[in-house]
Amino acid sequence: MNLNQTFSISDEVICQVLDDESVLLDLASENYLGLDEVGTRIWQLIDDGETMRSVVATMLDEYDTSEETLVGDLDKFLNDLQTQGLITPAG
Repeated sequence: MNLNQTFSISDEVICQVLDDESVLLDLASENYLGLDEVGTRIWQLIDDGETMRSVVATMLDEYDTSEETLVGDLDKFLNDLQTQGLITPAG
C-alpha cells in the first residue's frame, strides 16, 4: 500500500451514517454495503481527503491494534472498495 495515496469517493455513492455504522448505496449498481464502526471511520477519513499515512496514524491512535494488522486490514478494505467501484485512487 502506498501510504502517500489518497482516494476519491465515487459520485455515484450515497452514505448514510446510523449511530456508529453506515450504509453505502452505489447508485450505479444499486448495491448496498454496510460498514461497521471501524469501516465507517475509515470511510470518513477517506472522504476528508486524508492520505493513507494519516488514516493509519489516526486509526492507531483511536483503536487498539498493531500497525501491521491495521495496514493489512486497511489494504484489503481499500481493495474491496476499489473492486466494487466505490473509491478510486486520487491523482
